[in-house]
Amino acid sequence: MKTNPLICDPELGICELPQSSPADSVKIAPSGKQLKIIYFTDPICSTCWGIEAQVRRLKLEYGAVFEIQYHMGGLLPDWSYNSGGISKPSDVAHHWDEVSVHYQMPIDGDIWLEDPLHSSYPPSVAFKAAQLQGGDKAIAFLRRIREMVFLEKKNITKWEHLSAAALQVGMDADCLKKDLTTKAEQLFQADLQLAKRYGVRGFPTIFIEDGVNRQEKVYGFKVYSAYENAIQQMLPDAQKASYDQSWEALFSYFQTMTVREFSELSGLTFLESHELLNKLATEGKLSKFDTKNGALWKRVLAGESF
Repeated sequence: MKTNPLICDPELGICELPQSSPADSVKIAPSGKQLKIIYFTDPICSTCWGIEAQVRRLKLEYGAVFEIQYHMGGLLPDWSYNSGGISKPSDVAHHWDEVSVHYQMPIDGDIWLEDPLHSSYPPSVAFKAAQLQGGDKAIAFLRRIREMVFLEKKNITKWEHLSAAALQVGMDADCLKKDLTTKAEQLFQADLQLAKRYGVRGFPTIFIEDGVNRQEKVYGFKVYSAYENAIQQMLPDAQKASYDQSWEALFSYFQTMTVREFSELSGLTFLESHELLNKLATEGKLSKFDTKNGALWKRVLAGESF
């Protein structure tokens, strides 16, 4: 019997692969910056959505010393699973609602009742196609399709949603569609092979490397200090950068934020963050997208909305 990959244990903070093939760790020498972060993830990994705040803060405070590579790990190949009380997509709905509360990140599990995904492979391949248009655009694309699936209950295996996400982040949707059917599938398969070579068993899995045979691993959901400590272990003289924590600056760094993310980045408590974001929305400075398990905020710009 295979373990269902969508049972993401909130206590352990892990979304496990249905099966794994551990192997010797692989070292990739960094280029340009002192450290390289190898991040194995998946578009529908709820625990990966749960660490968005930590990853964003890490980029702000230590982005000068590392480059980050995103690799897709293939969380849900198909629905040939039956374990942990999960035998069909609708069984996932309540689970996603539970982990939403645990991670304090908005996730609406009703997608698994209304328009369930058959696999996480199509959006993973789409991300690899997005990377061919530039790393920053690809990361923005990944963020957007995650918002679609976790908050908006959109089935991101469908081209209509993938193309909309591409256009929203400034990508060429026609080029994306072409690459989806040519280069991207091979790139995705290369990611799956790389995950096996690293011995990845679940998501999120982050390796921090210095290119001279040293490596730190952060596995599953961890608080920010775990990532910071790993950086410091690899590079003891790494200097933490300061950044503007005002709401205006934070929404210039990141187009959209949840309460959890704003709290992590602003230094305010969750309650203080919630009150401030609601106040800014009332004043018309932010727009708010509500779900049954939380909201997403976006700075109001002329002609833009959720």
